Amino acid sequence: MELVRTERMVLARVRLEDLEAVHEIHADPRTNVYSSAGPPVDLEASRVMLDLWLADWAERGIGYWAARLPERARVLGIGGLRHATLEGEDVLHLYYRFRPTVWGNGYAVELARAALRVGRNLGTVVALIGGGNEPSRRVAEKAGLHRERTIRYGGVPSDLYVA
Repeated sequence: MELVRTERMVLARVRLEDLEAVHEIHADPRTNVYSSAGPPVDLEASRVMLDLWLADWAERGIGYWAARLPERARVLGIGGLRHATLEGEDVLHLYYRFRPTVWGNGYAVELARAALRVGRNLGTVVALIGGGNEPSRRVAEKAGLHRERTIRYGGVPSDLYVA
């Protein structure tokens, strides 16, 4: 799971060296239109987020990838699977966020499908999508998830998509 190749991308375990890219992607207001938490306020906030993801890999052997084109250093996006507890059940939460400059190329769907292939034997894969986030819904549905119901997650109504 640490390194997965898709048709067009290399998905590799996030590293400390990805901090600047993680911050650029997550601090961009366009990637936070539907986020109740909003963008990280500074590089240190992004470092705290990245440290959590690094801990996931170290402690659980699963986590988020940095998505790149082969032979390219630039990170296009971040995504993958992370353990979460949802309504008392251990699940794998599917996440994807890409630079706005690469939106519309199908990279998020490609990453989501790769994550589903990896996660199918590891547990239940879910995506939580907040109200109005049609782009994320389209990605989830194209990747093969279906809407099960609406739940409260993080204090806000979110649609639960299940693989």
